[in-house]
Amino acid sequence: MFTKILIANRGEIACRVIKSARKMGIATVAVYSDADKNALHVQMADEAVHIGAAPSNQSYLLIDKIIDACKQTGAQAVHPGYGFLSENQNFAKALAEAEIEFIGPPTGAIGAMGDKITSKKIAADAGVSTVPGYMGVIKDTDEAVKIANEVGYPVMLKASAGGGGKGMRIAHNDAECREGFERATSEAASSFGDDRVFIEKFVEQPRHIEIQVLADKHGNAIYLGERECSIQRRHQKVVEEAPSPFIDPETRKAMGEQAVALARAVDYCSAGTVEFIVDKDKNFYFLEMNTRLQVEHPVTELVTKQDLVEWMIRIAFGEELTLRQDDVTLTGWAMETRIYAEDPFREFLPSTGRLVHYQPPVETDNVRVDTGVFEGGEISMFYDPMVAKLVSYGADRAEAIHHMRSALDAYFIRGISHNIPFLAAVMANKRFQDGNITTNFIAEEYPNGFSADDLPNDDPQTLITVVAYINQRMAERNGGITGQFRDNAAPVHESWVAVTGDDHTPFDIEIDGVNGDYIVAIGDRSFGVVSDWKIGDSLFFGEIDGVPLCVQVDVDGTGYRLATNGVQKTIKVLRPRIAELQKLMPFKAPPDMSNFLLSPMPGLLVKVSVEEGQTVQPGQELCILEAMKMENVLKAESKGVIKTIHAEQGANLSVDAIIIEFEKDDA
Repeated sequence: MFTKILIANRGEIACRVIKSARKMGIATVAVYSDADKNALHVQMADEAVHIGAAPSNQSYLLIDKIIDACKQTGAQAVHPGYGFLSENQNFAKALAEAEIEFIGPPTGAIGAMGDKITSKKIAADAGVSTVPGYMGVIKDTDEAVKIANEVGYPVMLKASAGGGGKGMRIAHNDAECREGFERATSEAASSFGDDRVFIEKFVEQPRHIEIQVLADKHGNAIYLGERECSIQRRHQKVVEEAPSPFIDPETRKAMGEQAVALARAVDYCSAGTVEFIVDKDKNFYFLEMNTRLQVEHPVTELVTKQDLVEWMIRIAFGEELTLRQDDVTLTGWAMETRIYAEDPFREFLPSTGRLVHYQPPVETDNVRVDTGVFEGGEISMFYDPMVAKLVSYGADRAEAIHHMRSALDAYFIRGISHNIPFLAAVMANKRFQDGNITTNFIAEEYPNGFSADDLPNDDPQTLITVVAYINQRMAERNGGITGQFRDNAAPVHESWVAVTGDDHTPFDIEIDGVNGDYIVAIGDRSFGVVSDWKIGDSLFFGEIDGVPLCVQVDVDGTGYRLATNGVQKTIKVLRPRIAELQKLMPFKAPPDMSNFLLSPMPGLLVKVSVEEGQTVQPGQELCILEAMKMENVLKAESKGVIKTIHAEQGANLSVDAIIIEFEKDDA
């Protein structure tokens, strides 16, 4: 077996590989850029080598630097993780020439499956069902429109070398096809150095279901069941689970056998994933094969009890699969949510910055956290905004959802925006709980974007009960502090008023504590509270009338900010007289910024499309902002005149930075 391997990646996947290698007694080498010198994967590895500047094309994508790091440290093999060089045929060839083992498939398989056009032709020849479309190279926008009309709208425009939702657009008409082709080719060239785009029929009401395969160098190949990956936003997976609530044993067997047939057709060895689109009648069509470890591999690991990273290492070393198809069983249910540094209340725009407070849920047999960050670390603008993968496991789907909801409640992140409220809303969604999902789920359930109105509508008195309990504990602590002036000690009252939000909705509260247990009366309702919460704890774990509850707690000025089940509330607990006076406080209106275009996210201003003095029309392109390697076109909402351009092309912008100032044109 290898004695030392290098991980040519960063973040959670580098940490994940290190864990399996450590279990196998294999030493590990991390590589890092300037931005990652203090990263968790660097801390976890036995050795670490600096390979360049923060941008990935100056560090993690430099093949020579990776090979030099192997030679410098004596690493015998390289695990590429996912992304970066994981599906780069030239990287695998360069490693082979340097006599370093690539922990992945042969270069021929990478090349054949890495090109989506070639892979579909090979799949068809291998007897795998494929989606109708045009697999040739499209030379320009006019040809793209012509082909789209021949295939029939809607169509999908995809970068041939793409992945992760980049270089991908759906078009329903000629105009969308033109714009989508331009954006897809631009993103593809920027992200993959290959601007080829192909077109295929877009299957409506589809499910995205993929098959995990394992193959060794001795001709053995098996499949390890399927993963349901239909909950997507902009073609980026958000929630994955295994097995699928839609697939029956017969369909699973048919998909699995086709996936294995494709793997054999390209002499595949290592772990790989064959992705299918499945319609409402369980007809399935080949999408692509990912010749690497998938982000969502943990759900397969939990239901099959197999360590896929360990198998990749063993196969690369030349060991034979000891697992046969009949040995593969799916036990229980696993679910994964991707925790991203993005703001779901602002159209999921990326959020970079420092993790001022980071406390993931405790890992158990039912909860797994794969992360590459730590408290005090930074989410960089240079890389993918993933914070962690949160994985739950249960005897059935309902139990897996239950554990996921509890774990999301206990995931405490401060300093950046994150998508946990959105994930909590998905978990609480009845359609999701019923398993009635397609890749259109998010667009259909949240057609106007995500807002606080989409969160579960729990009993508001639950959070008021918690905040009353916390406030009483704080008051008792303050009243017990020694050294206070005689007759002026901090009083511990029993009557309070809870005020929620800006509407000053009052709730009259009476609270009484007996032997550590508390009774909170809100109006004519009473609640029993039992908890071992201590002052300073970020999480309240306890029971209200016997029902377990986890609530995140922040002190917010004179009140408290609480969050549970995705719902966030700011509540003040006041003496009755102070609550009356607060109603008289004047409202301070925010400044009018309607004449300004503000940067909706941190990012690079790659193009300014207008000039000062120019009149713009509604829908006209104003500029293009790149964040996390995705191009975002900012357009005019109404007719106006460009008064001043405040940001230059090439500038790195923060959230709400002023880009353009308008003069409204009333003509």
